[in-house]
Amino acid sequence: MSFKEFRLSSISISNRTSVYLVTVLATLIGIYSYITLPKEQFPEVEIPIFNVVTIYAGASPADVENLITRPLEQELKAIDGVDEISSISKQATSIIIIEFETEKDKLVAQQEVNDAVDKARSELPRVLTQEPAVEDFNPADQPILNINLSGNFDLVELKQYADEIKDQIESLSSINEVEIVGALEREIQVNVDLTAMNARGVSLNAISGAIANKNLTISSGQIEMGDMERSVRVVGEISSPEQLEDIIITNNRGENVYLKDIATITDGFADRESYARLNGEPVITLNVKKKSGENLIDASEASMAIVSELQETQFPDDLNITITGDQSQDTKDSVSNLFNTVILGFFFVVIVLMFIMGVQNAVFVGLAIPLSSLIAFAVMPLMGFTINMVVLFALILGLGIVVDNAIVIVENIYRYVTTSEYSKIEAAKRAAGEIALPVITGTLTTIAPFVPLLFWTGIIGKFMIFLP
Repeated sequence: MSFKEFRLSSISISNRTSVYLVTVLATLIGIYSYITLPKEQFPEVEIPIFNVVTIYAGASPADVENLITRPLEQELKAIDGVDEISSISKQATSIIIIEFETEKDKLVAQQEVNDAVDKARSELPRVLTQEPAVEDFNPADQPILNINLSGNFDLVELKQYADEIKDQIESLSSINEVEIVGALEREIQVNVDLTAMNARGVSLNAISGAIANKNLTISSGQIEMGDMERSVRVVGEISSPEQLEDIIITNNRGENVYLKDIATITDGFADRESYARLNGEPVITLNVKKKSGENLIDASEASMAIVSELQETQFPDDLNITITGDQSQDTKDSVSNLFNTVILGFFFVVIVLMFIMGVQNAVFVGLAIPLSSLIAFAVMPLMGFTINMVVLFALILGLGIVVDNAIVIVENIYRYVTTSEYSKIEAAKRAAGEIALPVITGTLTTIAPFVPLLFWTGIIGKFMIFLP
């Protein structure tokens, strides 16, 4: 009696040893891929949104609108692929937000925005407090953890410790930037006495020019010394406020005037632009940001390892270092929840099916859960995917489909083995061939509703494309 045969399953059954080897290989590759794949909280999606920020001190909102915002918008509107442009003109500040269509390459869009801003520069006020700055919006720039320094130290000492931590962490290949918040920045102030300056016949331009010219290290060429040739340079950088006081300025009458005679030099700090507090106490905070595509968990653990080493070997015992905002913990919890789901799913399937199909058949069905998960991990690097919430959610949804098909196939094979005189190999081929088409059709029907998600446009579409 002829029977339906599904060639792929029949070939697999006839070459069982090869299938076992392929299964072991896929399992090992899946385990390796899981270990090496970057792990993140959410998918990294490039969002082509840019801000153009311009500062013009003293200008009213109306002046900012007319003198800065409108000329910039005229040039930006001419860029291809712009979806929406919005702007905010307020006291002394112009902010323009340019949102491109999601199909637009982000690097190309950023270059076109820079070109448009440069083209509009001739129409803007000649002297601006801050030139138009193009800033891109990148969710990956969010800090992966915050390192807070506090203790019985002033902000100057805390800043030194923060700089040491920053230098060490930024040396990691997975870290993009470490931003210091709440610290004081050293500033040498030259407070000019206007009356003395006018009396000596010195201008402000002469003072700034003299300071700039005297604070230089320049190359003086090369000199031959026997068989060697050495480079010569003149070191003239100012290293202390006292050296500033002895700078000589030539006035409009050709006379030499010392800077200390017309100005007071103060070694102080710039106006604070940021403050950081933890539990109501002032701290210095380091915001650690990883590079795009890097493993969040590895980057976070490497950063905290550096902090622990510095605290044990270099920093004083009374320096308090507190870690907050550690995103790696949430990512670890998400990955742990996936494995809990896979493991619990395996045991629940086996427990439920063992009362209906027997222990052996239940185990065969249950094995589809971990094996399909590992195969998914094996192909994810080829697709450029990372392990994140959306991918894990899609994987859990897919496990249900796999188990349904496994139950149908194993049950049909079991029926052939127990109710016919066919050998196990013949029964497996007949059973698989008999229901192969319905199983494939049912699977395609189940996944068909997810296909339209592949064509979902916009930022949400780029975020959700990982699901189908």
